[in-house]
Amino acid sequence: MKYMLLMTAQVTGIQPMTEWTPAEIRAHVEFQLALNAELTATGELVDAQGLAGPETAVVVTADGTGAPVVTDGPFPEYKEFLAGFRIVEVDSRERAIEIAARNSAAPGPDGRPIRQSIEVREVVDAPRFDR
Repeated sequence: MKYMLLMTAQVTGIQPMTEWTPAEIRAHVEFQLALNAELTATGELVDAQGLAGPETAVVVTADGTGAPVVTDGPFPEYKEFLAGFRIVEVDSRERAIEIAARNSAAPGPDGRPIRQSIEVREVVDAPRFDR
């Protein structure tokens, strides 16, 4: 089963990574790379990516007939945003949760676990239709 682990960052209440020391950033990135290497070795990692901040995002809406509407972000009502994702292929939901828990405890400022919220969602196949 494939699961997407959605890493959420808080806009308020947690020190943003842009304010971490270089050593704190290095420790966090090394943790993430080591976790990716471990999951690659076990054959469980499908993909993992960090995302740029919401200040670089746009929202696109279209009706299929006219030009799309592109709206800048971020919006002040956002309290959290998607910071990255990891897709894993594992034998069980419990294993996906175990990986998410390890990622949630990644080191942050002063080496303390960041306790990042990780949403675990199963990746489902599209239904098949006879043609």
